[in-house]
Amino acid sequence: MDSEKLHAAEEEPPGSGPKYSTPAFIKPVYEKDGRDEHAFQTSFPFYDCDPALVRRPIRRQNTLPIGPLAQAFRCRLYPGVSGVQWNDWHWQLRNRIRGLEQLARVLDLSVDEMSAIQRRTGSLPLAITPYYASLLDPRDPTQALRRTTVPVNDEYVRSPGEAEDPLGEDDHSPVPGLVHRYPDRVLFLVTHFCSTNCRYCTRSRLIGSEGPQGGVYSRWEQALEYIARTPRVRDVLLSGGDPLTLSDEKLEWLLARLRAIRHVEIIRIGTKVPVVLPQRITPQLVRSLRRYHPLWMSIHFTHPEEITPEVQSACARLASAGIPLGSQTVLLAGINDSVETMKRLVHDLLRIRVKPYYLYQCDPILGSAHFRTPVSRGLEIIQGLRGHTSGYAVPTYVIDAPGGGGKIPLLPDSVVGRENGDLLLRNYEGRIFRYPDGAERPGSGVQAGIPADIFAGAVEQPY
Repeated sequence: MDSEKLHAAEEEPPGSGPKYSTPAFIKPVYEKDGRDEHAFQTSFPFYDCDPALVRRPIRRQNTLPIGPLAQAFRCRLYPGVSGVQWNDWHWQLRNRIRGLEQLARVLDLSVDEMSAIQRRTGSLPLAITPYYASLLDPRDPTQALRRTTVPVNDEYVRSPGEAEDPLGEDDHSPVPGLVHRYPDRVLFLVTHFCSTNCRYCTRSRLIGSEGPQGGVYSRWEQALEYIARTPRVRDVLLSGGDPLTLSDEKLEWLLARLRAIRHVEIIRIGTKVPVVLPQRITPQLVRSLRRYHPLWMSIHFTHPEEITPEVQSACARLASAGIPLGSQTVLLAGINDSVETMKRLVHDLLRIRVKPYYLYQCDPILGSAHFRTPVSRGLEIIQGLRGHTSGYAVPTYVIDAPGGGGKIPLLPDSVVGRENGDLLLRNYEGRIFRYPDGAERPGSGVQAGIPADIFAGAVEQPY
């Protein structure tokens, strides 16, 4: 996609354009079936409405399964919507639930939820894809997934230590839309749009509208120029908003431009789309992504109830294309802050070929106190996972330090102390073991001991 076309399309909401922009009968593909008759595929799924028109399509554009929850939801609330339409990610975006009246058709709203939605103005509006709405409990306001997407009045309570930009990203932004906090990597915020808005979003200050975002093209060019003239940048993380809400053409344009920069070794994509909009992970998208290896993907998972047949299929497509998948999970009070829930989540993630990567302490954005747990709770969860399950299943628990300090890992206290030259260690069962750690190293002038940062259980680490 050349710059002129990109510039002309930049005012269009990301990914909201129609999927079927060409006539129904385009490039028919003929194939003899087993009955010695010809069948053909068109670019418009009218055969769901009148199967007599087409005997048998060779292959539909998106063959994701529709799980039992989504199927029941579609039949109840969208009876006129075909399975092909439901699996069209553009349809999902165009039909997002964005207002009180729409949501009231789906959920029995509490007074708290209704009043919070009515008073909402500014950034982080209500937005839920029909697919993700199908996973919400219509009668229980305390259900985990419902709490992460439906506003409540606690969002308007301001607590000490909270900030609009708690991580100081704006202070580390050399050009608009780019954060350069660590020496050899940058965070490239390519859009302010998400298909489903999480109520605890770190960038809630930016996620304000699915409408036109003026100057997208110029911001991208400035960021790309900065990366090109900064040779120490070897790793670029695309985030936002959600990069996978961009059209295939825009996303490939960005990836191609980044791959053309010699010193960029790794490209990563941070996204929640495979979880809230798995229909987006089309064969066409996957074919495009695999052209830009090494490409990694960090997927935002919250709760085991998110791992549906649709999500499993979407992740299988990505993993089978050679894209390493990692999960990033925010620790949330009353949602996933138990050892049992987290163990279910990490086990299910490994089953669908996603490596649990980070467990984040919830960032202190404005109005987030009802989501934040004590740090001790996160340490208890890690303690409950380490040794009790596969090492691959244990994420790194981190705090993204307020003010731009970066990610700092937190570990349970495994180093107890020293005795007679031995290091005393506590294992996952709470038992104490000795490790012969040696004495003072000759000539070094440094006593063999335990660094202060190990005692503190924290060492600074990158993204």
